[in-house]
Amino acid sequence: MLYKSSLSGGEIHKLNPDALRIAKRADAERRARRVRGPLHGIPFLVKDNIASKDQLQTAAGSLALVGSIVPRDAFVVARLRKAGAVLMGKTTMSEWADMRSTIYSEGYSATGGQSRSSYNLTVNPGGSSSGSAIAVANNVVPFTLGTETDGSIINPAERNAVVGIKPTVGLTSRDGVVPESIHQDTVGSFGRTVRDAVYALDAIYGIDLRDHYTLDQGRRTPPEGYAALLSNRTALRGAKFGLPWQSFWVLADPEQRSVLVRLLDLIESAGATIVNNTEITDYPLLVSPEGWNWDFGSTRGRPNESEYTYIKVDFYNNLQTYLSELTNTTIKSVADVVRFNNDHPYVEGAEPNLNPAFASGQDGLLASLATGGHMNETYWQALRFSQSYAPKGINDALRHSTFGQLDALLVPPDVGQTYQIAAQAGYPMITIPAGVHSRSAMPFGLALMGTRFGEAGLIKYASAIEDLQMASGTGYQRARPRWLGLGVDNVPVDAQCFGC
Repeated sequence: MLYKSSLSGGEIHKLNPDALRIAKRADAERRARRVRGPLHGIPFLVKDNIASKDQLQTAAGSLALVGSIVPRDAFVVARLRKAGAVLMGKTTMSEWADMRSTIYSEGYSATGGQSRSSYNLTVNPGGSSSGSAIAVANNVVPFTLGTETDGSIINPAERNAVVGIKPTVGLTSRDGVVPESIHQDTVGSFGRTVRDAVYALDAIYGIDLRDHYTLDQGRRTPPEGYAALLSNRTALRGAKFGLPWQSFWVLADPEQRSVLVRLLDLIESAGATIVNNTEITDYPLLVSPEGWNWDFGSTRGRPNESEYTYIKVDFYNNLQTYLSELTNTTIKSVADVVRFNNDHPYVEGAEPNLNPAFASGQDGLLASLATGGHMNETYWQALRFSQSYAPKGINDALRHSTFGQLDALLVPPDVGQTYQIAAQAGYPMITIPAGVHSRSAMPFGLALMGTRFGEAGLIKYASAIEDLQMASGTGYQRARPRWLGLGVDNVPVDAQCFGC
């Protein structure tokens, strides 16, 4: 099954040669009635930017890191091993988690090639955690891990009809993860169901002294774990949800919006209250009307209000820190990566259009390199802007003058500006499958957005809505893939929106 899947969706980058030995050991423990928990003996995959101290490579999709040796398992991998789960391999991803180019084929890397959604193999599968979402969609494994800086869990999850949990920044450790931005990076889970994804989250969250952001958890996490919060549709009675209509919903594809509104009606019929027009404060400053754009501030002539302004500086500095711990490699900086690409111009797309997957060459890497890692006044202004306006916008939307504190915001995650605002705030989101577009055959989801360390409420209500979906007999849930375009090998994939 793993071999067959790797030939179709391209989601598996490398298989772990030690997996069968580890699985046999886990089976022996189970027979001896030494069961570590719900993940004991369960296979999983992780994104190629999450380190494992074994025979697997950790390369972030780049040939530049092939052969490098990591110092230890990533914290999240070590936690899963301790829980008895079996690491089967690494999944494909968008190279350097989409930092290498501004115009590129989503889900492509030099080491893994093009990953493809089994719903429509010719279009954008979502990314950058593309393979992690596709592997779960194809039932290769029950759960996978991915990373997100801005959309890289939520986007591929909703485009492949699986559950994606993007945690609060600081709930899961980033130690051993190829970084993009210390301010926004987070490790999360994909699952066939909310329960599957939550079991994985329970195994990986926690305080890690190598990642000081995790110290903020304090007593904000449930003492018995998040699985204790899983619920059914009866939990929707009395729930209160906000709908940021002008902020996000007006930007959704009409067919998708129509389906999601019918799902909202179903949620209301189960006893929930949905309050419309709970807008993100100052959303015209934060939400690009033209689609996802992490350089929206610069588009408006204000780079000091742009997420990309600080991300490209963080990448320069944070990557250098990560690379300093690697051995058996000469790659120690963004400059070294750029130089490597120049030495391998075609396979690594050093110049525009040399590799069809990288239409703009390595302009993202060059933009980071040009900053020199300098955290100047524009950097700090941009960081303060995002870290003040985005959290305030979400928190204000969750506080209603009549209905009081709302339990979550319900948003259409194919509108990329939804997860962009959550990313800038460092706040959690969960997406669940909601339907399939008639024209593209690609899935879309319904997402719940909450406040900092608000995962408990999001999990409670995401699982309740999922139970309602399954009990309803409607099509507002995960559907079987149609494998449209099977045999087509286009690179780049079509950068398609649902209404295109």
